[in-house]
Amino acid sequence: MASALTEKLTRLVKEMRGQARITESNVQDMLREVRMALLEADVALPVVRDFIARVKEKALGQEVLGSLKPGQALVGIVNQELSATMGDGVADINLAAQPPAVILMAGLQGAGKTTTTAKLAKHLIEKRKKKVLTVSGDVYRPAAIEQLKTVSKQAGAEWFPSTPDQKPRDIALAALDYARKHYFDVLLVDTAGRLAIDELLMQEIKDLHAVLNPVETLFVVDAMQGQDAVNTAKAFKEALPLTGIVLTKLDGDSRGGAALSVRAITGAPIKFAGVSEKIDGLEVFDAQRHAGRILGMGDIVALVEQVTAGVDMEAAQKLAAKVKSGDGFDLNDFLAQLQQMKQMGGLSSLMDKLPAQLTAKAGQVDMDKAERDIRRKEGIICSMTAQERRRPELIKATRKKRIAMGAGVQVQEVNRLLGEFEQMQGMMKKMKGGGLMKLMKKMGGMKGGLPGMGGMPRF
Repeated sequence: MASALTEKLTRLVKEMRGQARITESNVQDMLREVRMALLEADVALPVVRDFIARVKEKALGQEVLGSLKPGQALVGIVNQELSATMGDGVADINLAAQPPAVILMAGLQGAGKTTTTAKLAKHLIEKRKKKVLTVSGDVYRPAAIEQLKTVSKQAGAEWFPSTPDQKPRDIALAALDYARKHYFDVLLVDTAGRLAIDELLMQEIKDLHAVLNPVETLFVVDAMQGQDAVNTAKAFKEALPLTGIVLTKLDGDSRGGAALSVRAITGAPIKFAGVSEKIDGLEVFDAQRHAGRILGMGDIVALVEQVTAGVDMEAAQKLAAKVKSGDGFDLNDFLAQLQQMKQMGGLSSLMDKLPAQLTAKAGQVDMDKAERDIRRKEGIICSMTAQERRRPELIKATRKKRIAMGAGVQVQEVNRLLGEFEQMQGMMKKMKGGGLMKLMKKMGGMKGGLPGMGGMPRF
């Protein structure tokens, strides 16, 4: 996410923290570097000028000059102003309306509008406990209607049927009537997009807005568009009373300029961010936490939330009870651990939320290769019989060949997996009873009877 911008600003943050004394000269040097980093990230020029002016004013004021640690104070100012540029905090979605609360999704074709509609439906169902209906008004792309039907089902929302020969206005009114009669809390309306802004598109979405009177009008914008995203957002803002923005593809190789620009240009708050292609890959946008990620400080809160959401607590407790009772840790348990990792969003998604100094030290690890390795291990275990998973000691030469053929790998890969499993099994045996404390002592994690950070393994 915004990797080039993050890399440059992270380097600057290190240099700024090392400054024992802040002068007008070194502030100017720092601001020049920040300006170049922002422009290269496709941040709109007016936004860059305003940002630099605000940082300079505060950096040369008493707030930094009178500080005991001016370098750290300067980092704080940059972080604070980045957050303010993107909206400062969290802008919650508004559902305070007579049900159904109508949410109109607007944006250009290819921005991820249809997928985002389903992601938002899942968010509202799981986080807000709402009954959600979706409908597509995109009569120009029959595939869009079918796509919304498919992703709505994945999200657990109900889909209202529409056909290409209907008028968007008629579809919207029929869906609204259905939502009222069947007591839906929220109606999500996916609209048509174009490859570029045109008069027909704008007039159609204005008509839909007038008919539906939505409580929220969300503009879906591709974060990888850079400067174009800002121009498009401006055009939609002039046509519609936008209440919020959803940034998609923040997990892609985007320059990050859209996140810093759209709030300032449109005045509409960023409410959500698409962080993966999965149906649950939508986060409530927090400007302060996003600023921390851009500056390479990571987002530990998001990391904890992601891990907590991905972990099956019931399965984890069962495994803990099994280990404690002395029952054997088998390949079914090993497979469950691999699947938990996938549910958490994968290694790269977790690494993205770690501070830059940690990810830099782990930089030599190929995340894509590591994730492929997890999928390969999963395939090997799935090629085993139920008996082999429960009793791995049965797996000898002929069985290994069969398993390798079933998983499409070499026998050496099966041997490697069994070796890793035996290591994990050995650790689990040591955890039985009071063995966990002994294991921690061996790892150097116990000092004077209490867990101490000094001896813990480091990245």
